Amino acid sequence: MEASAARNTTGKRHTFTAAPRVWGLQTIFVNLYFAANPDGSWVLVDTGVPGSASKIKQAAAEIFGPDSKPSAIVLTHGHFDHVGAVKELAEEWDVPVYAHPMELPYLTGQSSYPPPDPSVGGGAMAYLSFTYPKKPIDIRNRVELLPPDGSVPGLEGWRWVHTPGHTAGHVSLFREEDRTLLVGDAFVTRHGESAIAVMTQKREVHGPPAYFTPDWGSAHHSVETLSNLNPEIAASGHGMPMQGEELRQQLDRLVHDFWLVAVPRHGRYVHEPAVVDEYGVVSVPPPVSNPVPTVLAVAGAVALAGAAWVALSKRSNDKKGDGDYRMKSRHSMARRPYSHNRALRDTPPDYDIPTEHTNNYP
Repeated sequence: MEASAARNTTGKRHTFTAAPRVWGLQTIFVNLYFAANPDGSWVLVDTGVPGSASKIKQAAAEIFGPDSKPSAIVLTHGHFDHVGAVKELAEEWDVPVYAHPMELPYLTGQSSYPPPDPSVGGGAMAYLSFTYPKKPIDIRNRVELLPPDGSVPGLEGWRWVHTPGHTAGHVSLFREEDRTLLVGDAFVTRHGESAIAVMTQKREVHGPPAYFTPDWGSAHHSVETLSNLNPEIAASGHGMPMQGEELRQQLDRLVHDFWLVAVPRHGRYVHEPAVVDEYGVVSVPPPVSNPVPTVLAVAGAVALAGAAWVALSKRSNDKKGDGDYRMKSRHSMARRPYSHNRALRDTPPDYDIPTEHTNNYP
């Protein structure tokens, strides 16, 4: 039969419809997704910020009925805002958690991620990134590797695509039949660093959140890979779903102008990516000075939240245009030279003891 979730509509209190048999749930500033098969079985993709378990279970009950549980949890990556409730939900539901092999160090307590860079992005979300949780979680008794054949456990007709850059083991999910794409943070559909954008949710294709992206060369290749899939619908970790020609045009421009509009002009990882392997972080570039003092960052975040509320209350119907994107592309920085950052996936790191990693970095 068609999924029992078919009775769910956008009128439900907690969820929004992202695509046929795909529903989204926003937890503060990040989205997670419920993806269903025609027979009603389903998979949870990501688990939101810490403390989201109750909200996720309530949303699942609204979509699939009381006491429903997924056949699996799939993680696009292991950043704190995507794994916040994974341990609690996996244990309560007694289901496996699937992730890419390169994410295992951060899901089994072995390594912290490369540190965020608060100096990039120019928004409150970026300025405050030094306060975000950085330590790995440990779900080694639940986590399993995604199948090497690209299939997604528990989901018919979907395949996972390795999209590194934002993290080394980042994956996106693609459904061939209607070209639906769950992109995680490989790219986002709102300005990833702006608190105002979090409030207004203006739909616009942007690169991955800059403050948490340690390899811009790989990130560029990943966006190009996703653009080549010619998606009809894209549902991202940050921002509302986009679809159709508007999505494809903006995604094509992002690929073409990536080093002008997505990559910061200056920053910790702009000219040198973090070096990682299957054990975790090997080395990171030295930090750069943050031009915004901590106190100012906090004050700015409060002010921006107030401004966002005013902007939201006055906002007229969004035409989903791309004027801001075009203006940024035509900005004077259009003559900026191509960065020297390159993906180092094929370059063996230079270290003597592969189990000694630099996890206590500043």
